Amino acid sequence: MKQRILLFISIFFYFVLLFFTGKVAFILTHSSIGGGISACDIYQVLYHGLPLDLSASGYLTAIPALILIFSIWIKPQYIALIFNVYFIIILSIIAIITVADIVIYPYWGFHFDSTVFLYLKKPQEAFASGSVVEITLGFLFTIISAAIIYTGYVFILRKQILKLKVPKSIRNTGIVLILLIVSLFLPVRGGVTVSTMNVGQVYYSDNMFLNHAAINPEFNLMYSFIKSDDFASQYQFYGKEEATGIFDKITNQPHSDSIPRLLKTDKPDIILFILESFSADVALDSLIAPNMSRFAKEGVFFENFYANSFRTDRGLVSVLSGYPAHPTVAIMKYPQKTGNLPTIPRALKETGYNLSFYYGGDADFANMRSYFVGACGIKDIVADKEFPLSERMTKWGVPDKLLIERLYKGLTTKEIETPFFKTVLTLSSHEPFDVPANEFKEPFLNAVHYTDECLGNFVTQLKATKYWDNTLIIFVADHAMQSYPKDINNSDPRRFRIPMIWIGGAVRQPEAIKDFASQNDLAATLLSQMSIKHDEFIFSKDVLNPDGNKFAFYSYVNGFCMTDSTGTVTYDNDKQGVIRHEGNPDLEKKAKAFFQMMYLDLGNR
Repeated sequence: MKQRILLFISIFFYFVLLFFTGKVAFILTHSSIGGGISACDIYQVLYHGLPLDLSASGYLTAIPALILIFSIWIKPQYIALIFNVYFIIILSIIAIITVADIVIYPYWGFHFDSTVFLYLKKPQEAFASGSVVEITLGFLFTIISAAIIYTGYVFILRKQILKLKVPKSIRNTGIVLILLIVSLFLPVRGGVTVSTMNVGQVYYSDNMFLNHAAINPEFNLMYSFIKSDDFASQYQFYGKEEATGIFDKITNQPHSDSIPRLLKTDKPDIILFILESFSADVALDSLIAPNMSRFAKEGVFFENFYANSFRTDRGLVSVLSGYPAHPTVAIMKYPQKTGNLPTIPRALKETGYNLSFYYGGDADFANMRSYFVGACGIKDIVADKEFPLSERMTKWGVPDKLLIERLYKGLTTKEIETPFFKTVLTLSSHEPFDVPANEFKEPFLNAVHYTDECLGNFVTQLKATKYWDNTLIIFVADHAMQSYPKDINNSDPRRFRIPMIWIGGAVRQPEAIKDFASQNDLAATLLSQMSIKHDEFIFSKDVLNPDGNKFAFYSYVNGFCMTDSTGTVTYDNDKQGVIRHEGNPDLEKKAKAFFQMMYLDLGNR
């Protein structure tokens, strides 16, 4: 009996030891993100993160505990074989998650979770963000980690397994082992209180990196899988009637005859450039992006404009559907839900617009095609497979220069139907930033500079065509760059401020719009300028309506922020509390109601 009790305890705490080791590796690898980490910080991370480690260890110990019961009657060598199979699988998974989490975190700003499997449907694109060196080192460290922790299993656990003997009292041993299995309920659940174990229980610091470091990545992945898809019941801060009332008040758009007209025509030809990772800080820097910073002065520049999220799939829906991004789920994962979203392209198509979409990458990545065809009504899709293999020169596909040249060629070498709405999604400023240019040492800045040059050349060429006078070009980012700069946390407003600029012959005059807005507001603002009804876009507001509320809203990892001219509030759902509040005290209630209605609407679609 003592042998099996000792083995049970050894298995449980061997997993805890592995989790501790993984966290220390995570902290040391990314200490610069946390602003410098001390030995005390490491201790605090391990201490406060222990409940999740114990919970994950409890889950992983359950099957070995059951095997221990059967070991009462089965020879040790056979039991050892069963354990070998189990631990080879589990320890390999732990190694993969630990290394992948360390690699992904700087780019995503959050832990490895179920979201990644949406992207793994297209492995080539999923791995395109990393360089050959990063991917090779990742695989190498995964293999080394798996080998090390399996060796630990051999010396710490397998030796005990091979020494197992038939217990003197089979009945008593069986009862004790069953009680031990039942006892796993405590660490798995996190005690006997009403609250069950969740990621937010390990949050303890104002430094969000330390909170993230305390999270057990294996538990986080498992937790993300078992979260309910009953979205309408999630994040219920207020009663439905109260939340609806607050939401209706802050999104109310009264009729106004004083909305300024930015365009010379109600029916311009439109080219919408959705720019990969163009943060406002770099896009408006005259050295890094001379053309974009010039366009901001020549056209209509929205100074306080924010991305709704941190991923392209979410950003696309925010821009084209006026639908704010949910931090814990990508609506693109559910074609049945995206199919009934309102979209700018479909609204324009109903008024006679000819639609097309240009992208140098794989249009099937992250269910994009189902959204563009089903929700947007776009049948003319030009993607990587429309280009010869010789032009698919980067990991993501076709570089922006060739993509934009293809767009220009399509406009000028054949007669096209007007009015048209063309959406262009760039990709060269996506990791790993493999562009045919070398102007800056920082790869991200170099890639932005390259794309900016491509856009500048396109605008110069288009000005010489017959289309210019009636064309509106809109530049807007899909999201900001999450890994640059490195000195701010992933919920900071600077992480989400992006450029939105309107230029072209259809624009009346240069103008700076200072009101706060976010991607989801483009739909109502643009359609209003074109005298097209936009009632379906319930989360979108006309930025130019003088009588409407002016605010920006975005979500990060598992939190959200609302900011306007009166203040800023950031609420973290894992911590279940406000982590930043400046100015207007009413913002918290408005932000919570807005967020609650997002999930209610998602659940009801």
